[in-house]
Amino acid sequence: MELSTVINERRATRSLAPAIIDEAMVRRLAERASLAPSCFNKQPWRYVFVYGDAALTGLKTALNSPGNDWAQKASLITAVACRKEDDCVVKEREYYLFDTGMATALLLLSGTEMGLVMHPIAGFDENKAKDALGIPADHRLITLVIAGKKAVAADPILSESQRKAEAVRPERFSFNEFARIDRW
Repeated sequence: MELSTVINERRATRSLAPAIIDEAMVRRLAERASLAPSCFNKQPWRYVFVYGDAALTGLKTALNSPGNDWAQKASLITAVACRKEDDCVVKEREYYLFDTGMATALLLLSGTEMGLVMHPIAGFDENKAKDALGIPADHRLITLVIAGKKAVAADPILSESQRKAEAVRPERFSFNEFARIDRW
């Protein structure tokens, strides 16, 4: 699949069907994410790929946001963590979140190329998730990426607004709303 096709196909939909996840797939996702650039190649990102039944059940207890009930159908949840000490700080610019974001973007695109929906969420209890996964206290758990196959029909558990959002890609900002040429 061409990169432009993968980028255009990437959508954070919520209607999930089961996906078969295995260690080879997880290793491929990790390998691709690992190729992201980072400040002085420090690679601050840390991922926990959760697809075993018991581990998924334990982690899903941290999905406490009512708007994220759909995430209970995940076949894979990837915890994305990092810490400032593992990356550059240049004149007060902390790169760890930026670098981890770039690696995670590659993870999302790679999952999309594999036919998965890759949906990062913020609606979770960070401490509960870190406890369930054994993530050290000094790491920030930035997001959980919910993954599965795209379901054919909208999940009835979704709210009306969520069902509408499934049908059409949300509008993107126009060029002039987020980009400039030569000067702000």
